Amino acid sequence: MVSTPPKSSATNLLVKRVFSIDVFRALTMLTMIFVNDLGTLSGIPLWLEHSRADQDFLGFADTVFPCFLVIVGMSIPFAIRQRLDKGDSYSKIVGHIVLRSVALLVMGVFFVNIHDLNATATGLNAAWFVILMIIAFFLIWNQYPKQKGTTKTLFTALQVVGIGMLVYLAISFRGGSDDHLVRMTPQWWGILGLIGWTYLTCATLYLFLHKQPILLVACWLFFTLMNIAGHSGWLHTLWPDGPRTWIPDNGAFNSLGFAGILATLLLIHLQRTQKAQQAPLLFTGIGILFVIAGFLARHYFIISKIQATPTWIFLCCGIAFIVYAGIYWLVDLTGKAHWFDLIKTAGTSTLTCYLIPDLYYSLADLSGMSLPESLTIGGVGLIKSLLFALLIIGITAVLGRLRIKLKL
Repeated sequence: MVSTPPKSSATNLLVKRVFSIDVFRALTMLTMIFVNDLGTLSGIPLWLEHSRADQDFLGFADTVFPCFLVIVGMSIPFAIRQRLDKGDSYSKIVGHIVLRSVALLVMGVFFVNIHDLNATATGLNAAWFVILMIIAFFLIWNQYPKQKGTTKTLFTALQVVGIGMLVYLAISFRGGSDDHLVRMTPQWWGILGLIGWTYLTCATLYLFLHKQPILLVACWLFFTLMNIAGHSGWLHTLWPDGPRTWIPDNGAFNSLGFAGILATLLLIHLQRTQKAQQAPLLFTGIGILFVIAGFLARHYFIISKIQATPTWIFLCCGIAFIVYAGIYWLVDLTGKAHWFDLIKTAGTSTLTCYLIPDLYYSLADLSGMSLPESLTIGGVGLIKSLLFALLIIGITAVLGRLRIKLKL
């Protein structure tokens, strides 16, 4: 159990961390699929949906992405510690971080452009574009078994085919209206791209600063203050002709990522000092402080996910810490990890799980089939979306058994 770790290497701590963090990731991915499917429904409570950019409100859907960024941060110390224990050099680890980040950025850019696709000019409608795009992602980044000889050559050939498909799609893409066609551009990088930038920044800084925890706290403080400065107009005062944001949303996502890193450092400290039983209380207390900070910040900034305001950061950090406190108590202290066996695949094959719904929506669009309206309204619709999320996780589990699983 995580609550009673032996006095041994960080690798042992790594093994014992899987339960609570992976369950948190699985629950967050289940929720993400659920809220992303809410767009297919009508007659549901507004508090479940995303709030507008100028609306001072925190919808349930607005909390999912920031919680995932906190989880990204929580996973970083364990992942890097594992590579260091294996003897990987800093340069090799940086290379791995960069490759993973680039993969997420590429996926994010492709996804964020789909909504602008001009089917006539591209030669493909959005559904076919998404299907070919996701197939290419799997060909390139599938977790192929380690083989030698002809089989290894075949796997390499499949990756080359995938790269060729993405290049073709990128070159063929045209967006906008017929009289104002545009090429594929990064735009706001998409959800996966934002995760990529966050991972690149947080993982790289952690790698070089992990021996100095106080500097990691300083990183969280820097990105948080940078976000506050951006929304307060201080950055514009320093550089009147500069961009609206100096880095993606002026450090909001990095602040969330570093909150996760610091959460893991606290957890490891409690394990090493045999005080893991105190973790739920401490995490709940920190979460409450974040929530209080959020309501205090609301006097100066609205709650807005789209604007990535400081208020949104604080409130979502608070929610993430409080939720994790409950998960840690339930999974690691009381041994109820098996309660989540049904969704555990979402915590270990997360990227695969994230992509499958878009494949489903595209295939459904091409087939012309749709559910009866009675299944997409109100409470019945919410049950439908929950069952859909569970179905996606089940499909991901089946694909995993068939050795079809994305691994960056």
